[in-house]
Amino acid sequence: MAVEPPHSLAAPADASAAPDRLRRLAERLPRPLRFLAVGGLGLVTDLGVFSLVFALGPHPLLARVVSLAAATLVTWRLNRALTFDRSGRRQAEEAMRYALVTLVAQGISYAIFAALVLTLLGRLPQLALLAGAACGALISYNGHRLYAFAARRGGVIEARAS
Repeated sequence: MAVEPPHSLAAPADASAAPDRLRRLAERLPRPLRFLAVGGLGLVTDLGVFSLVFALGPHPLLARVVSLAAATLVTWRLNRALTFDRSGRRQAEEAMRYALVTLVAQGISYAIFAALVLTLLGRLPQLALLAGAACGALISYNGHRLYAFAARRGGVIEARAS
């Protein structure tokens, strides 16, 4: 005999439909606006994690490595779910493509951040973070649009797990 969990612990019957409804709502916006919204959440994550880690005492360059990793995870999942169309690739393949584009974009973002922290903005590392993030976003959008989430060409499109 199966025992059902108490009502307060049971998932709503339409819980699996929630991501589809959110996706349909997001699709009403042009892709660049969706990317900016996701990027805004990534930037909030980046700044928040950076500020928390930096407050614990590490050098700003180390704190930024940690914050970039957290922001990258957030933006990958949200961009995959809300910004870009299904590519037809398996999640692991798409993640590798995303990681490559992100490595380039975040590398440039980090280089700009580091140059500014070590020269002009040592006392304002959050401002250096914003400058680097703005430059990285330009590269990131086009790289993700044209490579990481680009539709698979030719051949059979494989189903992918969400």
